[in-house]
Amino acid sequence: MPADRSLLRGWAALTALVAAASLLLQYLLLVNGPGGSAGIAAATLGFFGYFTILSNLAVCVGCLCLAAGRALRATPAAVLALCIGVTSLVYAVALQGLWQPTGLQWWVDMGLHYAVPLLYLGGWLLLLPHGHLRWRALGRVLLVPVAYLGWAMAVAALLGQAPYPFLDWQRIGAAAFVLNVLRVAGVFVLGWSLLWALDRWRRR
Repeated sequence: MPADRSLLRGWAALTALVAAASLLLQYLLLVNGPGGSAGIAAATLGFFGYFTILSNLAVCVGCLCLAAGRALRATPAAVLALCIGVTSLVYAVALQGLWQPTGLQWWVDMGLHYAVPLLYLGGWLLLLPHGHLRWRALGRVLLVPVAYLGWAMAVAALLGQAPYPFLDWQRIGAAAFVLNVLRVAGVFVLGWSLLWALDRWRRR
């Protein structure tokens, strides 16, 4: 096997391992903590209501495919980079100051919001092939946050609590809710534009 291929598969396996371990530990901490008091079904639904969980899960699956020797097409690989990058950025800017995790929860927090994003983004930039990304794919890419918004609202309706405080429209009001949605949409647009520019740069 060529050395670069070995490096690619090793990076993918490591990224998948860190993501899987962080996800599993987060789930166990949730269902065995205060979040599990409402029952396993509600705790599980709440767990999968977070974009952090879904983006890390998607990266884990994608990297498992790469580690197994399967290729990822340019757009799906970049969408994973976009989603996990947005996960880290939104957490660092808007959510990190809202709580102070300790112990195992601190390690999980670092894994989901920093280690996995850095690992995947670094590997996407340096190890995956480039030159086939299209900026006009943005329209399809934006279906991802739109679909998540619908899912988050469904989870909020079922559990009586939105996954994130900036999506709790009953508490913050409709105007602030719409503004927050537009801000996140703007992050996705800027993020995709940055990835497209990096893809063109790496092609050269």
